[in-house]
Amino acid sequence: MYFKSILTAGALLVSATMAQAADHVVTITGFAFEPANLTIAAGDSVTFVNRDNAPHTATASNGAFDTGRLSNNGQTALTFSSAGTFDYFCEFHPGMTAQIVVQ
Repeated sequence: MYFKSILTAGALLVSATMAQAADHVVTITGFAFEPANLTIAAGDSVTFVNRDNAPHTATASNGAFDTGRLSNNGQTALTFSSAGTFDYFCEFHPGMTAQIVVQ
């Protein structure tokens, strides 16, 4: 019985480790967000990296987040703590749109 308890505790530790938050990257290049559609888990973070020479933002349509101005090679990391669907765009180039789904 004692041996079984140790195995159960070890399994719980492995499960907790596997549930750690992940980091994702959205690259801004060619006046587009790549990937344009991203699905992540609650608690994950997304780093937005601007590879264009022009400044860009990643601004949620509902106001939930805004990276602020990202110059060439600028980056900002955001953590998404709750589930939802977030459409976003670039304030400088409103035709640039994308979506993050947090599960």
